[in-house]
Amino acid sequence: MSTTTLEQPAAAVVVDDLEYATSVFMTARPRLFKVAYRVLGDVSEAEDVMQDVWLRWQRTDRTVVANPPAFLATMTARLAINVVKSARRRHETCVGPWLPDRAGTSVDPQTEAERGEAVEQAVHLLLERLSPAERAAYVLREGFEYPYRQIAEILQLGAANTRQLVTRARQRLTADRRQPVTTTTHRRLLQALVAAAGGGDLAELEELLANDIRR
Repeated sequence: MSTTTLEQPAAAVVVDDLEYATSVFMTARPRLFKVAYRVLGDVSEAEDVMQDVWLRWQRTDRTVVANPPAFLATMTARLAINVVKSARRRHETCVGPWLPDRAGTSVDPQTEAERGEAVEQAVHLLLERLSPAERAAYVLREGFEYPYRQIAEILQLGAANTRQLVTRARQRLTADRRQPVTTTTHRRLLQALVAAAGGGDLAELEELLANDIRR
């Protein structure tokens, strides 16, 4: 007996099932992690990419993916490369202004004055929008490229918590959040940052940031 009811193909149901998606991802995960780590050279950042890949894989129309492992590997490589490029851009456009290169001596007075003003404004922004823990983690990670594990040891925090602090700091720096900033606090952090960037001695800066958290 004929019927006019159209049923969805069994294969499509399976491909679009979240349990299936989870199985595919977990099977491919060891290989994906190796891809991410090979590009980034950092375990924590590779784990962050894994999380991003998983979230994107859940949102993907899996019914049109012919080769899921290859698809996931390509996605992982692209996201890892994006992280590298993003880090370079942040270092050039964000870190640079508030960590000036003091090695150059041929800078004209006007440029030097503008640079100093930019540093002061950036430090004020860090104090105005970030908590002491967020500020400490962000400065050490973004400003001086400390590994997350080392930041965690300096601040006496867990490595996972440290990564969260840096992520939250990036978000809050672009948000409309304000808190009072005293002249003394601003001057202390400004002097410590300039000294660390210019002289390379980071011990005083590390101590200042860690003490701010414990206050």
